[in-house]
Amino acid sequence: MAKYIVKRFVLMIVTVLIIATLTFFLMNLLPGSPLNEERSTNETVQQNLEAHFNLDEPLVVQYVLYLKSIATLDFGPSIKQPTETVNSLLGRGFPISAELGIWTILVAVVSGITLGVLAALKHNGIIDYMAMTIAVLGISIPNFVLATLLIQELAVNHNIFPAATWSSSSHMVLPILALATGPMAIIARLTRSSMLETLTQDYVKTARAKGLSPFKVVVKHALKNALMPVVTILGTLMAGILTGTFVIEKIFAIPGMGKYFVQSINQRDYPVIMGTTVFYSAFLVFMLFLVDIVYGLLDPRIKLHDKGGG
Repeated sequence: MAKYIVKRFVLMIVTVLIIATLTFFLMNLLPGSPLNEERSTNETVQQNLEAHFNLDEPLVVQYVLYLKSIATLDFGPSIKQPTETVNSLLGRGFPISAELGIWTILVAVVSGITLGVLAALKHNGIIDYMAMTIAVLGISIPNFVLATLLIQELAVNHNIFPAATWSSSSHMVLPILALATGPMAIIARLTRSSMLETLTQDYVKTARAKGLSPFKVVVKHALKNALMPVVTILGTLMAGILTGTFVIEKIFAIPGMGKYFVQSINQRDYPVIMGTTVFYSAFLVFMLFLVDIVYGLLDPRIKLHDKGGG
């Protein structure tokens, strides 16, 4: 298992390096310069700005300096916000985005597993049909469309929840619902199909024959194995949720990383774009790494395979 963890960790570092390299060169392939919009007619000022942000250096030198900033976790100053650094923007915006993402993941996982288990236990019943209808709707409606509908119905028409900012728990409800519905639907469908298969296994039938209560049969014997496919896709779902917060944050005017990232793209603020991309890429790759480790801990066959075959 230790060898498996080391391999995954090395692969994680290589993945982040590839993403960082692609981001850097794609930014530099764009025509013009982020300082093109500067209206200063003083050529000396322009040259000083380019020197300050290392834009006058050869591309290879800029790339080396960029890799150094990643290694030292210092992404430098923002071009369009001279009083701010990329690190300060990340420090201010990421906790809000992370809180939104964590709550979304919790809501999606708990509600999705609950719906899936209920649908499997009441197979071909009214609960099953209702749960799968909710799942189909959740998968079919994009989160930005759902966000608009939630704002119109629950904020504008009925004034049940506020629709902007992030100052209280009531402000969290609509964006979390908009983000969690899609992943919840996927988890519910996957849990249902996996649970239906697990309930037909011999060890579950044996547990029932021993007179165990339905609750113990489901929770202690069936649920753990039924959740393996859910754990498998959890990393991908987390990536989708955490990156999807950018759009939802913009719609709900949440002061998270989505606000700064969208602004940096519109303003061609290279340090913020590249710093945010690398930071989120590293975070998401690390989350996938943790999911792989959890999957290995839940499934003994992975540990045996690593020990025997390496």
